[in-house]
Amino acid sequence: MQEKEVLVLLTDRWADWEAAYAVAGIKSIGQYDVRTIAADKKPKASIGGIRAEIDCAIGDYADFEKLAMLILPGGFSWQEARHDDIAAFVKKAQAFGVPIAAICGATIFLGKHGFLDGVKHTGDDLELFQGEEGYNGKDCYESAQVVADGLFITANETAAVDFAYEIFKALKIDGDEGLGMWRDYFKGGAV
Repeated sequence: MQEKEVLVLLTDRWADWEAAYAVAGIKSIGQYDVRTIAADKKPKASIGGIRAEIDCAIGDYADFEKLAMLILPGGFSWQEARHDDIAAFVKKAQAFGVPIAAICGATIFLGKHGFLDGVKHTGDDLELFQGEEGYNGKDCYESAQVVADGLFITANETAAVDFAYEIFKALKIDGDEGLGMWRDYFKGGAV
């Protein structure tokens, strides 16, 4: 096991493609241990039907000092339930200064729990945020593919490559030139 780890927090019907670039890139360099975490240890099925085993339940996790990043892929369940137990876990991670990266529906989850109040952020649409009780971040919302501000990286559902790019920057996976070349390749394709 590596010294530092990255946790990918899964819910039922998680969006398997949204964090795929990030997870594959992080795992391929061997610098971080990538693990799955969820509210419980039951396997989680993605929107595409991929079943993921869960390495750790949030109630059993206590290694925040070695946590390098928490990634929250989107999915259908973020708006269907409050996930207060997950919000408490995210709050602990935030208290330890852990960067938190969320995409698509997971950004709505952060918004309705107040994590994005006073933090520049994006997501699929401002109206989706405003439809959630507890969201007070309207003045900080930006219509963009991805926004990084402080500990938070947020992205809309079409921004998997840019999301990974910002995660790689935060984890210092490579220098600016290498990361730029990676992003250009996956956004523009092999020529």
